[in-house]
Amino acid sequence: MRKPLLFLTGLLLSLQALAQLQSPTQFFGFAPGEQMVPTHRLYQYATHVSQQVPTKVKLMSYGQTFEKRPLMMVVVSSEENIKNIDQIRTDNLKSIGLMAGQPTSKTRPAIVWMSYNVHGNEVTNSAAFPKVLHELLAGGAVADKILKNTVVILAPCLNPDGHDRYVNWYNQKIGVTANANTSAWEHGEPWPGGRWNHYLFDPNRDWAWQTQEIMQQLVATFQQWMPQVHGDFHEMGPNSPYYFAPSAKPYHEDITPWQREMQDVIGTYNKRYFDRNNWLYYTRERFDLFYPSYGDTWPTYNGAIAMTYEQGGGGIAGLAYERPDEGDTLRLTHRVAHVSAASIATMEAIADRSGKVVEEFVKFYDRNQNSPIGLYKSYVVKTAGDEGRVKALKTLLDKNQIRYGYANDSRALTGYNYLTQKDEAFKTEAGDLVISAYQPKSNLLKILFEIKPMLEDSVTYDITSWCVPLAYGAKTYGVKERLTPNPQAPASSPQPAISGKPYAYIVSWKSAEDAKFLAAISKQKVRVRAAEKTFDMGGKTYAAGTLIITRAGNEGLGDSFDKIVQAEATKFGVALSATESGAASKGSDFGSDYVYNLKTTPRVGLLAGEGTTATNVGEIWHFFDQELSYPLTLIDPNSRFGAGIPFAKLDVLIVPSGFGSLIRESQFPALREWLRNGGRLILLENATSLLADKEGFGLKNKKDDSKKSDKKNDDDNLKAFANRERESVSDESPGSIYKIKLDNSHPLAFGFPDHYFALVNNVYNYDFLKNGWNVGYLKSEKDGYVAGFTGKNVKEKLPNSLFLGVEEVGRGKIVYIANNPLFRGFWYNGKLLFSNAVFMLP
Repeated sequence: MRKPLLFLTGLLLSLQALAQLQSPTQFFGFAPGEQMVPTHRLYQYATHVSQQVPTKVKLMSYGQTFEKRPLMMVVVSSEENIKNIDQIRTDNLKSIGLMAGQPTSKTRPAIVWMSYNVHGNEVTNSAAFPKVLHELLAGGAVADKILKNTVVILAPCLNPDGHDRYVNWYNQKIGVTANANTSAWEHGEPWPGGRWNHYLFDPNRDWAWQTQEIMQQLVATFQQWMPQVHGDFHEMGPNSPYYFAPSAKPYHEDITPWQREMQDVIGTYNKRYFDRNNWLYYTRERFDLFYPSYGDTWPTYNGAIAMTYEQGGGGIAGLAYERPDEGDTLRLTHRVAHVSAASIATMEAIADRSGKVVEEFVKFYDRNQNSPIGLYKSYVVKTAGDEGRVKALKTLLDKNQIRYGYANDSRALTGYNYLTQKDEAFKTEAGDLVISAYQPKSNLLKILFEIKPMLEDSVTYDITSWCVPLAYGAKTYGVKERLTPNPQAPASSPQPAISGKPYAYIVSWKSAEDAKFLAAISKQKVRVRAAEKTFDMGGKTYAAGTLIITRAGNEGLGDSFDKIVQAEATKFGVALSATESGAASKGSDFGSDYVYNLKTTPRVGLLAGEGTTATNVGEIWHFFDQELSYPLTLIDPNSRFGAGIPFAKLDVLIVPSGFGSLIRESQFPALREWLRNGGRLILLENATSLLADKEGFGLKNKKDDSKKSDKKNDDDNLKAFANRERESVSDESPGSIYKIKLDNSHPLAFGFPDHYFALVNNVYNYDFLKNGWNVGYLKSEKDGYVAGFTGKNVKEKLPNSLFLGVEEVGRGKIVYIANNPLFRGFWYNGKLLFSNAVFMLP
């Protein structure tokens, strides 16, 4: 008789806990969506729920943001599932080969992960979180079914720094009631807005690259669970309704039939909920499944069923927003209802077929490990002489749990050389990186490494190429043969210890790791020289750009000179050579004019604030702050407390992409004087237009010499309204890759071969410089094209276009970079190019 008694006791305790559980309205004092709620208050409600219903809810911390806000998630399921939650998690990992051992149980619930507020000012999603959590625990047939058949993970806010930046601003601007008038102060979110994280990155485009701390911690935790389902919740413009699956084309070709089918199934469940309430929605438009670093695509390429959800609203909408339709006011309470319904509908769709979802997930990983897709079954990355670049590449692979090993010896093979785009014979060498496609993350590996992803539709939401070997400039071969790598790197000969006080230290200049070393020693007042030409010394050839750190000129550092140089070289894994002489056996001696002094500790400024592109500012800021660890002064030229741009306090001024004139023409005289005295101006992307066609500067837009006949009456030239979206892509280049010709004798191109693989998002129609250095250019669109989509109108601009140029003004220089070498922080090879512009020009 004890079992019924225990059952009744447990039931009574559960009912008592539910009776004490407060609804969001009771807890906050207002219904979800009636006020903006900062992140810590969302966590307080989650804590309350976990305390009241501990048998069904677990609150977990997975880190903190840059601004020290906690990152938390809530696990919700039945009492039975929560009791066995760690076994469910580890059994899932074991069943797909990401954890050693065999699953304890053959059956287990599907894991459904819901991510809210990756974009901080898309507050509807976080505002809906308490409502979703409460609905799951309030009882009812649907909620009980979800808890029994699934483990639900709710991430209340992926981007607390951006979220609170927006919420705090909004709550300061609102009165007693929300003002729906679109001209009201509360609808004018200031620069940079809450969408971005602390460093102004878009975290939703960072799933694969994981450059940002919030995404590094999120993805690491995600991979500890590997959910079968991921809901990625967003907001779009306030005049749109609601969007949910199925996604728009293009779908990546490697998305499985099962994953495609489930897009339709989940869409059907969502439609049912929305139709019941007469809510507007749309599907199959705008939001595709292609670029691999989104919150829907990255989980999809890891085998999950993943979808984007978009509610009309965003930062501009506030609590109430007057739409153009007369009498139609969009309220946050409405938006919360939509997100809550979409969340529950998706969970129900999975709960109704939980076993099949788990089964197909395991099949996906079985295929990866035993019969991987793709032409190449192995990849070989040459390591010798390129250790810095390969070190960075291994870090990316580790973040994505892509396994790799090493070659033990020399072996003759044939493979596809990514850098030449040709099949070639080559030999492995001991220490080369070897990546086998026969592994759990094979699908993701293939997609990240593919050079020309098949594009079924040119109308895409994001970039259309991203090839990792080209992004890293790593000499990589795709091999059709299965290779078995050694998990341990072969023992390498230790670098000879440097004793005494050598005449000079020598460091090759090849990667961003070398730039980090230079920044570190420069910050400590070490004077450095660079070789303008190739030279030989000690039986070794050193390329142009090699760093030469002579004792002469550094006498003031005393004994700390050697300690600084050697310690920083060890820290960054930089190969350090020493010489007892300044005489080269071939090429220029160290005292030659062709071995020039670099500026010691240059003072670098970056324009930021209204008018600048927040993400470009963030990419530069993050590079200096987090990678180079080098001081950077952010300058708002519009600040009422400043006096414009303090040229006298800067050696280098970086102007990011932006809108309008970021340097007022009234400041041009001061700019010219600063340049003549040795200042360096770096203009990125459309900031290059600041000086284009301006008197006294050499950058010129191409003139349109084409003679086009007037065909106003020709029906073939009339645009159809229905084709307006497709017509617009003719003027776009969404992340296509081009092989840019380089003059690598110029310091701006030091460390590179005679080319650079550029990710081209925009094309600026500039002529070659007549009185300057044309360092990077494209002679022919056809010869330079590598991958991705380029609109026909863009193709016409590309031939004979300048991408990288340097103009000398007195003792100063203007560096034109009509591209973004730091794009999203993942285009690794661009970091060396950008470092050249900052540090290497004489």
